Amino acid sequence: MKLSRLASEIAESPTLALNEEARLLRERGEAVIHLGIGEPKNKTPINAILSSAAKLTSGEVKYTPADGVPSLKKAIIRYTEENYDRLVAPENVIVTNGAKQSLFNIFFSILNPQDEVIVIAPYWVSYPEIIKMCMGKPVIVTPEDGTFTPRFADIEKAVTSYTRAIIVNSPNNPSGVIYPPALIEKLVGFCEGKGIFLVCDDIYHKLTFDKKEAAPAYRFTQKAVEDSHVIVVNGVAKVYGMTGFRVGWVVAPRELVRVMTNVTAQMTSGVSPVSQAAAEGALNGLQSVVEAIRLQIQNNRDVLLQEMKSFNGARLIPPDGTFYAMPDLRAFNGNSVELSKFLLKKALVVTVPGKEFGMEGHIRLSFSGTVKDVTEGIARIKWALDPTSPNEIYIGDKKMVRDWL
Repeated sequence: MKLSRLASEIAESPTLALNEEARLLRERGEAVIHLGIGEPKNKTPINAILSSAAKLTSGEVKYTPADGVPSLKKAIIRYTEENYDRLVAPENVIVTNGAKQSLFNIFFSILNPQDEVIVIAPYWVSYPEIIKMCMGKPVIVTPEDGTFTPRFADIEKAVTSYTRAIIVNSPNNPSGVIYPPALIEKLVGFCEGKGIFLVCDDIYHKLTFDKKEAAPAYRFTQKAVEDSHVIVVNGVAKVYGMTGFRVGWVVAPRELVRVMTNVTAQMTSGVSPVSQAAAEGALNGLQSVVEAIRLQIQNNRDVLLQEMKSFNGARLIPPDGTFYAMPDLRAFNGNSVELSKFLLKKALVVTVPGKEFGMEGHIRLSFSGTVKDVTEGIARIKWALDPTSPNEIYIGDKKMVRDWL
């Protein structure tokens, strides 16, 4: 069978593949702990449920405008004003099938073949693949000092005449790092001076810990959205724990939104009106649900840090946001794919190899589940890797003895 070369070169999503492997193991009755999946365990906010249910019971579930229903766009405009101190028009907003489609539509709309996008490692696994799908070239900038925070000079050095955008994700998936405000300020000024886009993936922007804040890029420009090179991507998946509704949005100059609307119209026609109603309900409802999710995740983060203290050989930069941590486990195995497979086989713990995020020798752990998942998952990983940990452990109802160290 002859297939598209471009499509054939796109990598499989490692997270979705691991989710499927974990599902099959659970179906066989194995006591799998999933520290790979990136979604909070909360129930859908009640206002989102009521709003989507009302849309369903009305029976009026038809096509919507390709750029989103006006009432949801109005809620997004208010959200942008409250959280970014920036007033935008309906023509500056487009609703998409999740923030992932937001990113695809942005790059599809701004890239010509071989145009470059600066991607900062560690990065979300889909960034390079989406850029390649849009005929662009991802240019990876990796911090060389053992941290997860890039130096502005390294980013600046990577920019060429082909650079069309720099993508920034802070708080960062997979590391949990929050980029310093000074770095964001420099990037805004640099991009506006060079006439390139700064694409801000803000999907975790409210999930921060210890009263820390992810500084929004809009804070560092006096330009109106129409004249700025800042593009903001957001959605309800992470902050509201509504991953399955697939609703994201973009705030950008209206000419870009116009082109993105044409792309959406030809690709998906738009977002389900039921999902849009749910997103509108979440944005307009009580916002205490966001703080409840944040507090639960911060508590899980604190438990994870406590458990990691006794993990000899592991190095961890404490995450300041998201629900991910990225320990450096090169002391045990520099090949993160082998390491994740080993942990799944021996300890029945799902992790994601750091190689997928541009950070070999690390693994990504998600602490978005329960405290029990975090404590037992870390205990199993320590048992499998750390020779100073107890030699025996119970996995489910089976007593396991370590015989490989």
